[in-house]
Amino acid sequence: MAGLFRLWALALGLSFSCVAAAAQDSVQPGVVQSQILTVEIDRLFAESAYGQRITRMLEAEGSEIAAENRRIEAELTAEEKDLTEKRATLSPSEFRALAEAFDQKVQELRREQDTKARSLGNLSEERRRQFLAAAEPVLAQLMREAGAAVILDKRTVFLSAGVIDITDTAIARIDAAIGDGAPQGETGGTATEEAPAAQE
Repeated sequence: MAGLFRLWALALGLSFSCVAAAAQDSVQPGVVQSQILTVEIDRLFAESAYGQRITRMLEAEGSEIAAENRRIEAELTAEEKDLTEKRATLSPSEFRALAEAFDQKVQELRREQDTKARSLGNLSEERRRQFLAAAEPVLAQLMREAGAAVILDKRTVFLSAGVIDITDTAIARIDAAIGDGAPQGETGGTATEEAPAAQE
């Protein structure tokens, strides 16, 4: 699930190549000056207000699915026990028909719950992509201020000076720009909401 997100992160520097030519004209005092910047992509999402809101909602939905799984398991266990107790009073053909129907019910419920779990995983990945799209203008501005030509995912860098890591600054700027990403006037929401459009 994290594969696409990481591939996007690895391409981050390429997506900003269009601002490199103008970078030197936008250098700002007080901002680290470097042609290369690094950022911790996972922490950028996890510690931002947007990422924390999405994480809470996804965890809540995951907990609902887990609770539903436990409820279904308890109901099926009771139904299986009842079926077993009836076996002595049923003919082989009657019991076989009931057993097959029960097995089909179990398989269908398992498919439904597996689909919900996969959908939640896909939703998590989609929300991460939307977050990066919304955060991109902020990161591009930091590039211009630093006179940088590229931002690299810190995980891909073997060794670097800590001063070129802009993760903390980026989190603060992103929070200021897009907040937690909830619709205006709301502090929560659902994980199926649309992410805010990237702000120029």
